[in-house]
Amino acid sequence: MTAPRASRPALRPWLIWTAGFLAFPLGGLAGRAVVGRVDDPWAALVGGAVTGLVIGVGQVLAGQGRLDVRRWVPATTVGMGAGLLLGAAVVGYDTSLGDLALMGALTGLVLGPAQALALPSGTPRRWTWAAAVPALWALGWTTTTLGGIDVGQQWTVFGAYGAVTFSALSGLLLLFLLPDRPVTHSPAAPAPTGTRA
Repeated sequence: MTAPRASRPALRPWLIWTAGFLAFPLGGLAGRAVVGRVDDPWAALVGGAVTGLVIGVGQVLAGQGRLDVRRWVPATTVGMGAGLLLGAAVVGYDTSLGDLALMGALTGLVLGPAQALALPSGTPRRWTWAAAVPALWALGWTTTTLGGIDVGQQWTVFGAYGAVTFSALSGLLLLFLLPDRPVTHSPAAPAPTGTRA
């Protein structure tokens, strides 16, 4: 009787996090509206930051209280901007499958640690997130490219195929790291007292 109840709470947050993939195409459209194609350092930095801002907000909403907006959104904005600047520059703004996979890995190499530091303090194994994001970001670009999306348009982030893939896999990791850890949104939560209710 308790087994179905135990599995349902884990499935629902994962499905909601996965549905948060919608922030990726919205972030890509926002980045594109601001800078156009990612074909120079300025476009990579600013377009990546704008995209990261939208993705960060979407992930906070999809995280259902697991992520602190004051830490996660700035970390994702800065990490995405700096990461895309690095990744796009290293591959010369090219869009072959190999180039985009490498660009994704390098973007994740900056973004992953930034987000890992933004996880709630005391999160055990937080660096697992930092290690996973480069591989997941590379997989996102690979999935998008193989799915036939026009990656030659030099977007700031992978398309819906990659976003679903990234969100589904990263959601499993997030629930492993933060199974039931709602963030306290007040700046200073009062310490528990010794009184009993």
